[in-house]
Amino acid sequence: MTRIAYIGTYVPRRCGIATYTHHLRQAVNAASGGKGSDLVIALTNIPDEHTYGRGVHPLPKDERSEYRRAAERIRAFGADLVSLQHEFGIFGGEAGEYVLDLLESLKRMDIPVVTTFHTVFERPEEPYRAVQQRIAELSDRIIVMTRTAVRYVAEAFGVPRERITYIPHGTPQPPRDARRKLRERLGWNDRKVVMSFGLLGRGKGLETVIRALPKLAGRAPDVLYAIVGQTHPEVLKLEGESYRGELRALAAELGVERHLLMIDRYMDENELAEILTACDVYVTPYPGMQQITSGTLAYAVGLGRPVLSTPYVYAQDLLADCPELLVPASDADAWAEALANLLGSAETLERIERRIARIGTEMHWPVVGRAHLELFRRESRVADVTASTAEG
Repeated sequence: MTRIAYIGTYVPRRCGIATYTHHLRQAVNAASGGKGSDLVIALTNIPDEHTYGRGVHPLPKDERSEYRRAAERIRAFGADLVSLQHEFGIFGGEAGEYVLDLLESLKRMDIPVVTTFHTVFERPEEPYRAVQQRIAELSDRIIVMTRTAVRYVAEAFGVPRERITYIPHGTPQPPRDARRKLRERLGWNDRKVVMSFGLLGRGKGLETVIRALPKLAGRAPDVLYAIVGQTHPEVLKLEGESYRGELRALAAELGVERHLLMIDRYMDENELAEILTACDVYVTPYPGMQQITSGTLAYAVGLGRPVLSTPYVYAQDLLADCPELLVPASDADAWAEALANLLGSAETLERIERRIARIGTEMHWPVVGRAHLELFRRESRVADVTASTAEG
């Protein structure tokens, strides 16, 4: 029985890392047949920010002394291994440096750490580079979600490749309800639905798809672009719903209001899986080419949906066998052409769907959970052998 301590944000907080940590914990527990034992150290912005369930202990991100206390809690729990979810911004201090206090304490306690890097840059800059370098040094194993990131971590931080493991981003399995029923429920039976999902904010290229709608609607009059998700909490604080209003105003200016649907609410994973399954094409028109992960693109591929994306790092890695699904950033005409070609041919859509489904099978949480559990068990055994040798 392996006793695992997870460190990251955690549900009910609404952020990608919180959701990921929660589903990883569930998937590993399922893979072990419920025989393991775990606890969660959940980063919070303020004390008592959320009410957590059993086995989840809040760690106020900006209270440095609490990081060492968290390490003591992990030791008292008797953890065989720590699974750290690393993303810039969830830990306190400059570039999240407070997490180093926790990791250095765990190192002194001889508790092995497996760190998942959710963001990796090919050429990281200071002060983030130094912090991530030190995290890499204090970790017994590093997990990345793309094969490209293996090279980035090895070259940027001098980490031996045998200490880096590629495990794809976990995704739900397709829902049981037939796609036709899901489309009926949403009123999409007579529409060809293009969809983007995620916390709304600038810099995701959504304007490009809206600008593509006039030309696209000329070839696919029943097209509907569904932008699904709430405005990002930080964006909401700074500018309210002005960006959402700008997107609606752009659609009105172009005369394509009837082709745009904005669903402004939070969705749990089951509802998200259903609405993704119901769409015809999922798009990530992001302009930033260095993005190393995208949970939303991963979900769409895991659910076997046809996708189109700009060629950022994660999309290139995930869709390496389908280069025709990569579209230049900020080129509305190219997006209109690519979408029209997909939506205009049921045969093409079905062919792409089959190819994507084959990729997505390896990303389902049961598969990803087993891969993590095997790695965790292996690393905890290595630590036991090392400790026994040192004692001898």
